[in-house]
Amino acid sequence: MQTLKKFIRFYKPYKKLFFVDMLCALIASAIDLAFPQILNLLTKDVFTGSSSQIIRSLWIIGIGLILMYIVRYFCQYFITSWGHIMGARMESDMRQELFDHYQKLSFSYYDKNNTGEMMSKLISDLFDITELAHHGPENFFISAIKIIGSFILLAMINVPMTLILLAVTLIMGVFSLFKNRKMRSVFFDNRKKIANVNSRLQDSLSGIRVVQSFANEEIEKDKFCESNLKFLDSKKDSYFIMGSFHAGNSFFQGLLYTVVLVSGGFFIAKGTLRAADLAIYALYIGIFLNPLDVLINFTEAFQKGLSGFRRFLDVVETKPEILDRKGAKPLVNPRGDISYNNVSFRYENDSEVLDNVNISIKAGKTIAFVGPSGGGKTTLCSLLPRFYDVTEGQITIDGKDIRDITLKSLRNCIGIVQQDVYLFAGSIGENIAYGKPDASEQEIIQAAKNANIHDFVMSLEDGYDTYVGERGTRLSGGQKQRIAIARVFLKNPPILILDEATSALDNESERHIQASLEHLAKNRTTIVIAHRLSTIRNADEIIVINQSGIQERGTHDELLNLNGLYSKYYNMQFEGLGD
Repeated sequence: MQTLKKFIRFYKPYKKLFFVDMLCALIASAIDLAFPQILNLLTKDVFTGSSSQIIRSLWIIGIGLILMYIVRYFCQYFITSWGHIMGARMESDMRQELFDHYQKLSFSYYDKNNTGEMMSKLISDLFDITELAHHGPENFFISAIKIIGSFILLAMINVPMTLILLAVTLIMGVFSLFKNRKMRSVFFDNRKKIANVNSRLQDSLSGIRVVQSFANEEIEKDKFCESNLKFLDSKKDSYFIMGSFHAGNSFFQGLLYTVVLVSGGFFIAKGTLRAADLAIYALYIGIFLNPLDVLINFTEAFQKGLSGFRRFLDVVETKPEILDRKGAKPLVNPRGDISYNNVSFRYENDSEVLDNVNISIKAGKTIAFVGPSGGGKTTLCSLLPRFYDVTEGQITIDGKDIRDITLKSLRNCIGIVQQDVYLFAGSIGENIAYGKPDASEQEIIQAAKNANIHDFVMSLEDGYDTYVGERGTRLSGGQKQRIAIARVFLKNPPILILDEATSALDNESERHIQASLEHLAKNRTTIVIAHRLSTIRNADEIIVINQSGIQERGTHDELLNLNGLYSKYYNMQFEGLGD
């Protein structure tokens, strides 16, 4: 019931459309119920008169029935067209709400969940919502009217026969409820299994270059086959249950006709029922069974839609871990003074990554983090834009705790260039403009020039309209990196994070990009995570971090003179280059 209450709120924007749909359903149901009564009236009164009276009455009867069914036509048209449009709009609203919520969820959620499963919840899980949203209330409403109306009219013909009919119907209802409970869990399992299939597909296709480079197509086929067969098994279970459900209800419908025929014959023999009344009674049985048929056939769509909606709720009711504090204010005209004050951090169910770290960076200065993987360098940078929140301590910008600053303004003042550049499917110009969506063409070109990518772009046939491919597959690593730098130039943030931005590039590309990065870092507070130590010689401060925390700090020359860890790392790289 709680799930249904949450589902009902999506009708609110379309309540006028919903009530008109229900009114049309009421009129159509009333017309269906009226026909046997009209036939009963005609056989008792009109068709017992003279032939001339009957013929005169037929014109009126015919025109009346045609008008009645014209009204039914328009009602049915509205129900089928606008009723489904209402359902599709609700599905669209849910999909938009789910996507919007995905945008708010913290990095920790994405650390634990697979992209393919998230896509499954966004697309296939909501696919059946339209049918549930439209046919759910309409089918239950029409069925309730027809079943209750039929029972009343049947009782008016013969009460004992109707009570027998009610007893069989109640047994049928108990059977349906029992099967519905089983179907609910099976259809929910269907959703999980198809999500696993989508997850496996997304994972394999995203890594197709790795798959083919290792000639591991057979391994991927086997893994996909395993997920696919598990989904097939789950579908088979659902069809077995659906088969017994439909077959059982079909048996009960046959039992209803048998009960009517046998009990009707008995009451005719006793003289308490006329043969003509039994014929009318049989007509109402058809009207009574029709909504039962509708409900039975709708059960599958109902359970599918409801299980999809439950998985939808699983996501939208997940609270983002990173939110604006109450009373948080925008950061206005930031200078870029940054302080890490007694900062500690641990990932969920993990050991301490950072312990009591204190770092101060003056506005416009450059600080570099160096050290082995796993020391917490990237984590330190991820805490600044609040991709994660500190476990203890605080980080401030211009003396303000970043948790007291609105997320949007905080992240707007920070530009990030990473080693693994993500380009969106689209043109080069669109990807650069991501740094400032309302940028003019001239601004985009200037950003590209600052990043030393303009000449390359102009050498392409389509220039800034060149399609980059999925994740920028049509471009080299260096070209993608320079587009990412142009994006940050366009954003023009006062604070810059360079996360091993040149470590994956060849020496020639690195020289071009290093020049672009130095231009980008000018007059900005810059944090650099460095792999190649030659790129940070001019940093105002270098901090050496390993699993035990901060080990050394100072300028390049000061650290070399210490003859400690930094000197060791530097000499190892220098010797490697010498070889």
